[in-house]
Amino acid sequence: MKRNIITGIDAGTSAIKVVITEQKKGSRGLNVLGVSKKESRGIRKGFIANFEEAAESVADAIKAAEKSAGVQVKRAYLAAGGISLGSAKTKGMVMISRADGEVTQHDIKRVISQSEANLSNISNKRIIHTFPLSYKIDGSQIMGKAIGMKGAKLEVEALFITCLNQHLADLIKTVESSGVAVDDVVASPLAASFVTLDSHQKEVGCVLANIGAGTVSIIIFEDSVPISLEIFPIGSTHITNDIALGLQVPLDEAEMLKTGYGSDSSGFPKRRLSDIIEARLNDIFELIESHLKKINRSGLLPAGVILTGGGSSLVSLEDIAKASLRLPAKVDAPLFRAQSKYNISISGSLKNEIVDNPEWSVALGLCMMGLNEENRGGGNIIGGKIISQSGNALKRWFRSFLP
Repeated sequence: MKRNIITGIDAGTSAIKVVITEQKKGSRGLNVLGVSKKESRGIRKGFIANFEEAAESVADAIKAAEKSAGVQVKRAYLAAGGISLGSAKTKGMVMISRADGEVTQHDIKRVISQSEANLSNISNKRIIHTFPLSYKIDGSQIMGKAIGMKGAKLEVEALFITCLNQHLADLIKTVESSGVAVDDVVASPLAASFVTLDSHQKEVGCVLANIGAGTVSIIIFEDSVPISLEIFPIGSTHITNDIALGLQVPLDEAEMLKTGYGSDSSGFPKRRLSDIIEARLNDIFELIESHLKKINRSGLLPAGVILTGGGSSLVSLEDIAKASLRLPAKVDAPLFRAQSKYNISISGSLKNEIVDNPEWSVALGLCMMGLNEENRGGGNIIGGKIISQSGNALKRWFRSFLP
């Protein structure tokens, strides 16, 4: 029997992370075969700044993961992140097509297409995910499915997640230069949410904040669907730079002081180091709070803020988040939840590396979403809640950028 190998690639500013998994026989669970983390070169805040360096970094990470897993990677799911990502809400309206006024799937597609046509300022962007948020029939809000109901006019409000065309094309080209075909592209905050959030958190309302090296990405859920996504051009690398300047130490020493924050072995006044780190963290949470105010969700998300990503391991992060956002806050390592919920198994040598490490949430989430998509035959992810517009359509679009 052919093995079903599913690979996730998270190409970040500071590191390329690859997770190789295999679907368990007779099960919807996954077995993690191998992982790798290599220094990222040529990538800046999610976009390719130097193609040759980025391609070499990605190739090194894939080869290391293949060696760890003992299998060859032929295709993968890829995370799109960084400042290229964005989201926008629009509304659309169509007249119901059937003579008896019954809403059909055809009407749903038409009204979503009309909503997409109403988007502005997307000439250089690619829609990678579409989320219908709510429907109205003849001006009345519909709870649940609109298909099968009757009326004359159908309206929708939808969220579109976009990525800059050129950045996305460069990212795909970088991966495929290693001989690995990109099966699909997923927004990185969305991928992380799949293994970091549970269904109750998404239903009552929460914000997932992924603190990366060069950016902080947030995705807000309510009523089980994303209602907003935002990227901020600030990350944990800025904390390292602040420490280097504030304490007048080399960058490598500043990085060690940051990662060792909370221990008593730094040799520097702990109060001074704490002030530097907390000042930058306050800047980050002020940006998040400002966005929550913009979408009228400040202090109104009962499940609070869930913190993940490589920069989420800092001491006192939860306390600062609670104080800044006036919400419950916690750091969540993805595999702690995913092992039990998604029937994931991991070899002993890999457990120590990734089980309690939030920086693997995106790469692992890609594998879980890939499993879900393949089991459904492609096209929809997470129980049909996400209408992916990548897949084969994305491949055809990407080829248009090639010489």
